Amino acid sequence: MVCWIYEKGCQVWILPTFLFLFWFLYTNRRLIYILYKTLPRDLKAVYRGARGVYTLMWMRINKDTVPKIFTRVAKKHPNKVALYYEDEAWTFQQLEDFSNKVANYFIACGYKKGDNVALLLDNRPEYPGIWLGLSKAGIVTALLNTNLKSGPLHHSISAADCRAIIFGSDFVDAIEGIKSKLDGFEFFHFPTSETCNTVAGAIDLKNQIRNQSVASPSEHISQTDTNDTIILMYTSGTTGLPKAARVTHSRYIMATTGVNVLPNLNKNDIFYNPLPLYHGNGGIVGVGQSLCFGITVVIRKKFSASNFWTDCKKYKCTVGNYIGEICRYLLLTHRNGKTVEHGVKKMIGNGLRKEIWVDFMNTFNIPEIYEFYGATEGNASLINIDNKVGAIGFIPALSRFVYPVAIIKCDEATKEPLRNSDGFCIRCEDGEAGILLGKINSANVVSDFTGYTDKKETSKKIMRDVFKKGDSYFNSGDLMMRDELGYVYFKDRMGDTFRWKGENVATTEVETVASEIIGAKDVVVYGVEVPGSEGKAGMIAIADPEGNLDVEALAKGLKSHLPAYAVPMFLRILDSLPVTGTFKVKKMELQKDGFDLETIRDALYFLDAKKGVYIPLEHVYENIISQKLKL
Repeated sequence: MVCWIYEKGCQVWILPTFLFLFWFLYTNRRLIYILYKTLPRDLKAVYRGARGVYTLMWMRINKDTVPKIFTRVAKKHPNKVALYYEDEAWTFQQLEDFSNKVANYFIACGYKKGDNVALLLDNRPEYPGIWLGLSKAGIVTALLNTNLKSGPLHHSISAADCRAIIFGSDFVDAIEGIKSKLDGFEFFHFPTSETCNTVAGAIDLKNQIRNQSVASPSEHISQTDTNDTIILMYTSGTTGLPKAARVTHSRYIMATTGVNVLPNLNKNDIFYNPLPLYHGNGGIVGVGQSLCFGITVVIRKKFSASNFWTDCKKYKCTVGNYIGEICRYLLLTHRNGKTVEHGVKKMIGNGLRKEIWVDFMNTFNIPEIYEFYGATEGNASLINIDNKVGAIGFIPALSRFVYPVAIIKCDEATKEPLRNSDGFCIRCEDGEAGILLGKINSANVVSDFTGYTDKKETSKKIMRDVFKKGDSYFNSGDLMMRDELGYVYFKDRMGDTFRWKGENVATTEVETVASEIIGAKDVVVYGVEVPGSEGKAGMIAIADPEGNLDVEALAKGLKSHLPAYAVPMFLRILDSLPVTGTFKVKKMELQKDGFDLETIRDALYFLDAKKGVYIPLEHVYENIISQKLKL
């Protein structure tokens, strides 16, 4: 009897249960689809992220700094190669001894904790050895962009409030050009060639440290705190000249840890790093793997597309570092269709264009691409861990409770954040472009914002009362778009900055230099898209109603005062610049015109890089459009 009732009961409940399940699955089909697509990715991120959190937790408990960690790494495997450079192989013990000599020398010279010293040197093992040694003495190193000269170079040194500068042989002329403006400075020449000139009165640093003790300055190292600044790295930000961004020990460790655990690197990897060491990618993402995790890193004086894979094979590299332009250059140089032999399995970097992503992976047989996003000074970093083509990372739906980054709505024309009737910002819907923000939490190294040496510039990057009274967020100045699966895509850079050749170009800087050359003429600089090129090429528009602009002098002046990547590729000469009713230049209108020879009736020129002169655009226009001309 009981069995019969039980059977009848089951039969009665089968249909309602089936209908309920059908209704639930149908009404939540999008959620189930999203979970199906994203759960493997999110679980991988949680697992690898937990390893990173565990590593950072112990480093925090131990009050670790980069010198402390590196000393442990060097003791653990002193004879392992830390850095390959051309035919040189520096072991961890060699790098430890060299950095100790640097520290002991500057301590003996009276330098103390908190002093700032600028470094202008090309890529070589001594580069990280010098700033690591200075950090052991508590000295902060300002890593200068090696492309800078004249005014921008002087500005960068002044912005960091430096006491001295260390420079290599390749930069003697650049230092000579600004020496008179650096009152009270000490100049240290680090010779990088046997026969070279030097700056009058400069100290031969290589000779001075040669006989220094290799003993660790442990007393000074112990006085350094994890929240102290270790290096200054420069960023153009959204406006103006380069700003010196503070990188603390904890921030450096956090960045290297994230790039280590999320791509799942290990101690047997060999990391190929052809990027400049003053750059966050090269100096933190790349070299940091050696300093903090004992991974062998290969560095080059300068990136070479033709030698990239040859080097990777020579040094048996398993991981490669890139910026987007590198990937494009590698594809352009590989036109013969031959198989490229190498052992690289992972590529880590940023700026890989969606259009060439799959082609790059297939051409060079790279199984894993780890595209990431992050600013040197910012706290809103993302990384793509599952090869989603075109994505710079992802923001899961529940991540705001763990990693509070957000994309907010902004005005399409002004790019100013939009606020609701209560005065708070509005989160973007999926598929809608907006400004990427990162919540500031000084108690959490991942969410902290240490800012710049300039307090006013620091305050400009902070947005307050974003989602509630009293909160504060770092404004990345970049437009992003999040899709329904949480993947994030870079859309555009806001403000008066554009990116070209992997570098940020501050339009204010270029306009200032141009104005000094051409005199009292209206001038505006902006970036324009070029077919087949990553980023935006510089274009300068000048009002010349009198028709007396000296184009040759302009090109010569820009070349002598600006780094090569910042010299505008295009020149447009108008009778007058378009302005608003309040006399603001309509830069967006000019930018929209680009360099279209079919619609623009003004005189247009193109920079012949080899000759260093502007030539009529019509001579090369078709080659640029058809991508026959390599920019």
